[in-house]
Amino acid sequence: MSLKKLYVLALCLFSIMLVSDARSQEGGNKYAGEFLAIGVGGRPLGMGGAYVALVNDVTSGYWNPSLLSQINYPQFSLMHDERFGNLVNYDYGAVGFPFGKDASLGLSVIRMGIDDIPDTRNAYVNGRIDPNLVTRFSTTDYAFYLTYAKKHDENFSYGANLKIIRRNIAEESAWGLGLDLGVSYNINNKIFFGANLQDITTTYLSWSTGKKEVITPTAKIGSAYKIPLFDGTLTPAMDFDVRFENRRESANANLGPVSFDMHAGIEYTFKDMFSIRTGYNDIGNLTLGAGVKLPKLNIDYSFAKFDGDADLGNTHRISLIFTLEEEKFQRKLEK
Repeated sequence: MSLKKLYVLALCLFSIMLVSDARSQEGGNKYAGEFLAIGVGGRPLGMGGAYVALVNDVTSGYWNPSLLSQINYPQFSLMHDERFGNLVNYDYGAVGFPFGKDASLGLSVIRMGIDDIPDTRNAYVNGRIDPNLVTRFSTTDYAFYLTYAKKHDENFSYGANLKIIRRNIAEESAWGLGLDLGVSYNINNKIFFGANLQDITTTYLSWSTGKKEVITPTAKIGSAYKIPLFDGTLTPAMDFDVRFENRRESANANLGPVSFDMHAGIEYTFKDMFSIRTGYNDIGNLTLGAGVKLPKLNIDYSFAKFDGDADLGNTHRISLIFTLEEEKFQRKLEK
């Protein structure tokens, strides 16, 4: 990697620490953007979320905006996730398009919701709840990612997300606007490095009640290595989430107010057709997954087991990626 590229990476990381330190004086809110940390896609979630350096498809808009530059055809992705006994519904959709000879554009949408919640605030009569006065409401969180990515050369890419957040709880709501920056570098398409600097300018959520919440920056840093093995490829990967919210008990490790959470995963792909995966995510859950690559369609499944005293159930996720792999839709390269 050239000194110029090292400088860009170091500058980005230094900037995020400066912004975080400044905003911490204003009183950030832990977990204000936690629904954004769940993850998308059966493949990455089967690998414990260790995907910042490895992603090469339309889900880059979430994992690392710089790597959306890798797509050469339009792509579409969908995922549905029900967790905690179908209590929480988590849905994701994305589209990505090659743009020019070395850039890409994308749009991603995440919705997390809990529906049909009983509202008893106005149902108390003579000290008891009147069932006829109980109403229902929903709580929903939305995130919209507008992504631009550009390939500087075959090894180095960069990109950005403009992120719009919408939250609703009963009759109250909030809006937020944030910015993510991503960079990636690979060595001979075997060793991969990536960084996604989320909410780098700090994302403010402004509620209709007048309350303000702050999503402080997070640096997601990862690496992966592809190893040829038995007519296929073995790919170990590891990511770290670096936060500045003074998380101590809930983090894997911390140095004062700076916390570190690890994601680790491994994938074996046979003849670019079938994959099996396992991983360990930041909250200590074992993940498993598998995928099959069909003409124009990737189908991926992941499973996460929730441990602990509470019976939270297990989570099954299925995601689809459809590629318009036809010559008329292919990226036009300069001859």
